[in-house]
Amino acid sequence: MSHATTTIQPPRGWVFRALDAVERVGNKLPDPAVLFLLLMVIVWAISWLLSGVEFSEIDPRSGEPIRVLNLLDGSALTGFMAKMVNTFVTFHPLGVVLVAMLGLGVAEHTGFISAALRKMLSVTPKALLTPMLVGVGVLSHVAVDAGYVLVIPLGAVIFYAAGRHPLAGIAAAFAGVSGGFSATFFIPSSLDPLLAGLTQVAANLVDPSVKINPLNNYFFTTASTFLIIAIGWFLTDKVIEPRLKATAVDGDASQMPSMEALAPAESRGLLAALGSMALAALLFVLTLLPETSPWAAPADQVAEGQHRLLVGAAPVMQSIVALIFVFFLIPGIVYGYVAGSVKTHRDIIAGMSKAMSGMGYYIVMAFFCAQFIYAFGQSNIGVLLAIKGANFLQAMGFPMAVNLIGIVLLSASVNLLVGSASAKWALIGAIMVPMLMQLGVSPDFTQAAYRVGDSSTNIITPLLPYFPLIVVFCQRYVKSSGIGTLVALMLPYSVALLALWTTFLLAYWKLGLPLGLGATYTYP
Repeated sequence: MSHATTTIQPPRGWVFRALDAVERVGNKLPDPAVLFLLLMVIVWAISWLLSGVEFSEIDPRSGEPIRVLNLLDGSALTGFMAKMVNTFVTFHPLGVVLVAMLGLGVAEHTGFISAALRKMLSVTPKALLTPMLVGVGVLSHVAVDAGYVLVIPLGAVIFYAAGRHPLAGIAAAFAGVSGGFSATFFIPSSLDPLLAGLTQVAANLVDPSVKINPLNNYFFTTASTFLIIAIGWFLTDKVIEPRLKATAVDGDASQMPSMEALAPAESRGLLAALGSMALAALLFVLTLLPETSPWAAPADQVAEGQHRLLVGAAPVMQSIVALIFVFFLIPGIVYGYVAGSVKTHRDIIAGMSKAMSGMGYYIVMAFFCAQFIYAFGQSNIGVLLAIKGANFLQAMGFPMAVNLIGIVLLSASVNLLVGSASAKWALIGAIMVPMLMQLGVSPDFTQAAYRVGDSSTNIITPLLPYFPLIVVFCQRYVKSSGIGTLVALMLPYSVALLALWTTFLLAYWKLGLPLGLGATYTYP
């Protein structure tokens, strides 16, 4: 069936034309794999140029003046080559994606995911699909990076099955998963204790008696969830999807879902699969309840005020991806045997193999992305840019509200260069927390400002480790999709989040609403 149309498109407004221009320019960039290779070469060249320059900025990690390392030095080059394989195989998103996709591949191959989505869509009002999807994206932070490999591709499936554009589903899900990364939907995430620990280290440089509660931003991040859902809902339905009307869906039709009613065998399979999933979840929860639960971190690795199940050292927090694998593998197998889509164990392995065969392009991109991120980190260029920006803000002596906006903007800018939320806060926080404590601002509030900026630009930087994967998801439905396509999709969300979430933070501050457990706005 041809996707060509003879209808005349109405004139597009300046916003759509601007986004179209962003998409055209972005898609003229080289293939993402080649782009990462070129960026790595540029980093090598800059590191050579700056390696002889003496900088006065102090590296908070060492206490010494920061120094850019020459990556073209003989020992650096040989070290890079020696570590190339290890850099690739230890690239965190690679293992997360591939392991999760093994379980998801079985669930998709047997028909469990399709049946579950069709049933869900039959009872969910079409008008509420967008807020539901954005909210689920925010909720996925409990499972660390699971939202990237689970919620975002399912967003496309849900929208397409409902007769809506699949790229709009990807955009809405990406906005919740990554744009709202610092939000919390009632359940704390592993990021909370991680950032709080770094905040305490920075605050103790000024006052060793300061104690930071791991949930010091909990109330603010929970309230922020509703703002993010509102922004995602409005932009998806009123801006993103109308703009996509002119974009034909030309992917492989055999790989796309349908909205046919469930057959009796499918209904029986779905009921059995959901029952097995519920039983597995119940057994898992029962293993979490005992005080001596093996899922909990050892008592000597838990600070005061932290829960043993919510710290990074807890086995449960380190097993999220493995749990996703199991929680989709079990119902996928049960559905297949009950519904009749699986005959032998060979069909299960075929599902895993099919899922892996579709990840070939991502694996190639992940290789070059891993090498670039390693080189960029080794060079110290990102650290230098972060520290120079923080020092500039300190030297300007702006009013407090402007300083807070500056922290947000600085975090958002550095986020375009350094992907890890904890790595950025370890660098920026070591300067900003002590500085603002001297001005009477609590470490809790400084951390909240950082989280706003850190989330807002996640969705527009190709340096996000999962960005290439999202491009692959887009290409399943629109073959011509590239970096520009995704950046143009997400730019309205990024601008809106940066402006409205910052305004929300300042209003929260002016009203004196509670930030979180044990948190304050001012430092005595």
